[in-house]
Amino acid sequence: MRTAFFVIASLVATGLWAGLQAQVQPPPAPWRGAGPTPCVGTDGGVFQCPPPARTIAVRAGRLFDSKAGKMLAKQVVVLTGDRITDVGPEGQAKIPSGAQVIDLGQATVLPGLIDAHTHMFNNRGPKGTTEASMLIAVQNAQADLRAGFTTARDMSSHGNGYGDIAIRDAINQGRIDGPRYQVSTLGIVWGATPKNPAVPENPLASTVVRSVEEARAAVRDQIQHGADWIKLFPTGAYSFTSSGEAQYVLMYPMPVLQALIDETHRLGHKAGCHVYGGEGQKNAILAGCDTIEHAFGLDQEQANIMVAKGLYYDPTIVRYTEPYMDDNDAKNTGGKYRMIPIIEKAVSLAVATKGLKIMVGSGVDGSTFVHGTQALEFEYLVKHTGMTAARAIQSGTMINAEALGSQDQIGSIEKGKFADLVAVSGDPLSDISELQRVKFVMKGGKVIRNEVSK
Repeated sequence: MRTAFFVIASLVATGLWAGLQAQVQPPPAPWRGAGPTPCVGTDGGVFQCPPPARTIAVRAGRLFDSKAGKMLAKQVVVLTGDRITDVGPEGQAKIPSGAQVIDLGQATVLPGLIDAHTHMFNNRGPKGTTEASMLIAVQNAQADLRAGFTTARDMSSHGNGYGDIAIRDAINQGRIDGPRYQVSTLGIVWGATPKNPAVPENPLASTVVRSVEEARAAVRDQIQHGADWIKLFPTGAYSFTSSGEAQYVLMYPMPVLQALIDETHRLGHKAGCHVYGGEGQKNAILAGCDTIEHAFGLDQEQANIMVAKGLYYDPTIVRYTEPYMDDNDAKNTGGKYRMIPIIEKAVSLAVATKGLKIMVGSGVDGSTFVHGTQALEFEYLVKHTGMTAARAIQSGTMINAEALGSQDQIGSIEKGKFADLVAVSGDPLSDISELQRVKFVMKGGKVIRNEVSK
């Protein structure tokens, strides 16, 4: 039994488990076990079937229209199963006979929030195990969901192989509660030195490439394993010159970066690029990376190119304005130079650039940013960059949904979309910090948290 467990754990970590999971078994007929006939999972194991679809009507004292960026009063949202079937003012949206009514008449209802940059796995240390990593990742995912983030993009599994695919699939199958995930698995990094045949590369860590051919093959391999996104690293660490100029380490040569992005697009997927600045950041924008992450050194010319190309900017500003950043800079520069003002300037420039689509992504990683607290990102954008509260919420709902290619399913409260709703007591347009105190969470018609209506 113990051997079988570790075989499964190994399959999960390498991504092979997803292929086995796809082999759906027929339901038991007739059922000869305990209790009523169960449902059958894709692994052949049985589990209690979910309850039949119900019709629910949610009364909202205030409802945020994320398309228009406006707050509406006294609205009703009707849903059946996991989908919204009607939404409108009281008296116009008819509550069906027999529907369960959830009264949020004293609260503000919003679309489920979307975090565009998470790491459900903590960094895997040298003594880390697959089993412990998976449990921590599930805990992180559930903390995010309870905080109101009903959808998330995971931006590399932090040395845990294809475990993010297993968690994504388990959530989709209803095995565990968690956000709707899009995942980017291992990530792809540049190998500046030749491969040492005596030292095997870690199959759970980022894929190392050293040529255009290896770059294209790595993209194909990760997508074949089930990656939704390809995570790239066009720049490495930053430092300051003796005169205080920020400089950034270039990673991929431009032909390799272009091949990575082109192969990703050829296969119908998107790429997210970790950049801090310098030539690597410029290359990522010129090569058409779909989402530009962090971008400390963003300038107006680059922002304008992003608008022209329809690229998205994900600043993850809280993650890089935390006190540890100043600690590191003080240590490395003797207190002379700081990166935080450079970052704040870049994000403020982006906010002021007409047509630039700004995402909300936290970068929560189990290191310096705690899962379940990423609504801090909204507050920082509003209080430090000139972004309005309405626009910040739109970024964390509709803009993120567009970037994920899911704007027809999530991001706003509309008929036909998933019934993903959150509620807070006050008005987040007046006090954006309300999003840090989510009281009600519904994902796909299932109530995850309810501290408002009983």
